[in-house]
Amino acid sequence: MTFAASLTQVLTLDDSSQVGHARRTVQKLAQDHGFDQADAGRAALVATELASNVLKHAERGELHLRVLPHGAAHALELLAIDRGPGFDVHACLTDRYSTAGTQGIGLGAVSRQAQVFDVYADERGAAVLARLHRRDVKGADVRIGVSQHSLHNDPACGDTWYVARDQQRLSALVVDGLGHGSEAASAALAGATEFARTPFSEPEQLLAEMHHAMGGTRGGAAAIAQYDAAADNLAFIGIGNIGATLVGGERPRGLTSYPGIVGGQYRKGQVFNYAQVQGNLLIMYSDGLQSRWNLQAYPGLAPRHPAIIAGVLHRDFCRGRDDVTVLVIDLEAAYA
Repeated sequence: MTFAASLTQVLTLDDSSQVGHARRTVQKLAQDHGFDQADAGRAALVATELASNVLKHAERGELHLRVLPHGAAHALELLAIDRGPGFDVHACLTDRYSTAGTQGIGLGAVSRQAQVFDVYADERGAAVLARLHRRDVKGADVRIGVSQHSLHNDPACGDTWYVARDQQRLSALVVDGLGHGSEAASAALAGATEFARTPFSEPEQLLAEMHHAMGGTRGGAAAIAQYDAAADNLAFIGIGNIGATLVGGERPRGLTSYPGIVGGQYRKGQVFNYAQVQGNLLIMYSDGLQSRWNLQAYPGLAPRHPAIIAGVLHRDFCRGRDDVTVLVIDLEAAYA
């Protein structure tokens, strides 16, 4: 199974008229990706409830949309995120409970309609996740989350990413082309295309092939992480300022990258191996995200779905002056 880069589609929520727009957008997205009328209607209902919930409890926020592979078909991911006062998660999942004088059926309805549902809320705001897939297609949820946004909503994003996985292995890439815009996007795409040809090759060889493929472009920063579940080992190689952290155990471990430009000039990269990482979160991110985040400052966030974690980190630590990508992978549940 492969996960190729796509920008997060963001719907702004700050007026009641946008609830209808969210419903129509999600219903069409579902229909365009093979959902029948009933399943597309289910997706539209979830979009309506998530958008309404943001406006009722936070007054403004966003609905993030993504299409994911699911077996032989596709799944839809909806992530409602806001900076409101937060709420009592367990109480809000109970039907007829409301803090806004409404019927109080929103989150309970979402949890029943979605195949995957998760929520996180604290004083900074809330994030509510729903993943939906066609009822006639079997397949387990993959606990991989990503948030990718271009500067000023430019259709050309200088960041890209790619994840390949089989039964026992995973190989993940994040590339940040120098600068932003179309030339940065071309540089990143050249590297990702080469990586996608043989994602399970030795990391040093992969990086060298990407370096050759990105020659003649602006070049950029790149990092490759390969997880072998049977050996319980993570191999990592990075050039430039792609951040990477393993979260688990007593304290997080930052993964080491070397200076340089892939496609430009760098000294020979070095592969670092990290043992006994099963159950850790692997978080990789471009420099559009501040590096001073700490999941320990968010009690209860680390066990949440990786899509929730990626969304919260983007919400609170996006620099706002560059493209930004946050990729979060659960190294245990991905192979359950």
